Amino acid sequence: MIGPEIDRLIQLLSRLPGLGPRSARRAALHLIKKREQLMDPLAEALAGAAARIRTCPVCGNLDTVDPCGVCRDASRDRTILCVVEEVGDLWALERTGAYRGLYHVLGGTLSALDGIGPDDLAVPGLLARVAQGTDSVAVREVILALNATAGGQTTAHYLTDRLSGLHVAISRLAHGVPVGGELDYLDDGTLTAALRARRTLG
Repeated sequence: MIGPEIDRLIQLLSRLPGLGPRSARRAALHLIKKREQLMDPLAEALAGAAARIRTCPVCGNLDTVDPCGVCRDASRDRTILCVVEEVGDLWALERTGAYRGLYHVLGGTLSALDGIGPDDLAVPGLLARVAQGTDSVAVREVILALNATAGGQTTAHYLTDRLSGLHVAISRLAHGVPVGGELDYLDDGTLTAALRARRTLG
């Protein structure tokens, strides 16, 4: 029999991606055994993150500054906008160091079955950024770096159609990204090759 505090810790850990009940129990036990070295610093980091992290109002990235560090970086190419589904995809592309433009996080993909339409995602913000430019600089290319899933493909077709009248080059990641694959799980070499081999759609 375990106490309610430990049971709650296990229950919360089991909600994390990749952790089932058994893995959550092992993780909880490890944290408890390493309380001073791991659990206390982790609790402090979680509290600090919860208090300070916010969503960037420009691109949708997560950071502790507003706008985020990527949007504030004056050395980045403001003529290229890379569209991703989730923040994890943005972080995956940043890990490669192969891309130096700006980003736009959609917050998911279109899904008629789930009732997710363009207004449920950051599509209006994307169209406005492309039409108006970024920091008074015209956007000349939009890279659709969406996952090679049914939802990603549907969203890419929709965005290509909506962006086609805005006089901007539209490209997609090359097929180095496997069908059914998700960007956050790919290695840096595959992502770098896919970025370099992107192709124009319209």
